[in-house]
Amino acid sequence: FPTSVPTITAESHDHPKKEEESAKPFEPVKGETSAKEVLAILDQIKDRIDNEVFLYQGSEPSTVYRYQGFKSGLQVMFDSGVAGKFFYLGDDSSNGYLYGLVNIAAFLGQSMKETIQYDACDENSWDLVNSKYPLSNACGQLGQSYQDYHCSEEEKHMECPVDPNMSIKGVTHAKWYGAPGPLFCGPKSEYPFTGYWDYGYECNNPWADPPEYCTDYEGQRAGRYDNTEPVENSAGRTDVEGCCWWGRGVIQTTGICNFGKLNYFLGARAAEEGRPSRYPTIDFCKDPEIICSSKEFTELKWIAGMFYWVESLQSYNERGWNYFAE
Repeated sequence: FPTSVPTITAESHDHPKKEEESAKPFEPVKGETSAKEVLAILDQIKDRIDNEVFLYQGSEPSTVYRYQGFKSGLQVMFDSGVAGKFFYLGDDSSNGYLYGLVNIAAFLGQSMKETIQYDACDENSWDLVNSKYPLSNACGQLGQSYQDYHCSEEEKHMECPVDPNMSIKGVTHAKWYGAPGPLFCGPKSEYPFTGYWDYGYECNNPWADPPEYCTDYEGQRAGRYDNTEPVENSAGRTDVEGCCWWGRGVIQTTGICNFGKLNYFLGARAAEEGRPSRYPTIDFCKDPEIICSSKEFTELKWIAGMFYWVESLQSYNERGWNYFAE
């Protein structure tokens, strides 16, 4: 499998731009036989996938993304799918399974770029503002506001509500020397304001009085949370109230719309409203961190990304360029 895929746009091909093609999208066929072939091939090379493909910084096997969770997610998204859509594993033509493998390779290429190479499930704090990593990066980076990622009017009923009292801390983080700790959110009653991550602080100082140790996360070698004064993120936020919607999973599911859709189709809300639900006990709106923290359902970090892939990438059909047709 490639570890990256080229960006493909309509302009990169010589196909004429036919408006009627957008009106008649190519409909994929659910190939049961090809799916069995694809899964059998993957099983044959599962150790290579774990030890040669799912790599942190291209050298060490990822501790977050493993083959078993990937395969479980793939089976769920093929067998059950979401809202009538499924992860494409080829058709039942003689070479149909190859199309399935290409779709998987493209998905994994995007996943490598997004998260696997960083061994991260939770979004890392990476937006440096005036040489500081604001703790309010949890609300959004590069001027974004994740709690304002709304659905279209037609799908607005699927959104998660923003609970100002929700308090969550991420379970993964970057691993470089002094890397910022996990993102977190909480009400203003808990965090009236937030400061920044001091990546240059030497936290391992057992000779100090009292002794100091690096305890903000496992494997920490330097740095600390510094809340002595408010520090703005690039959007001007200093609080983290309602800011629990940072990216999670293999393609970084982000915002109240995307988490809401997961809950609407796969989680507790589907069950509560009498629709089929793969995870009836999981409320993705009340606990978005479950995507990264679940030990029981390790496939969730994959399913969140596969849901996006099925809904947004596989369905791409713009300006005469159709993902399935190509």
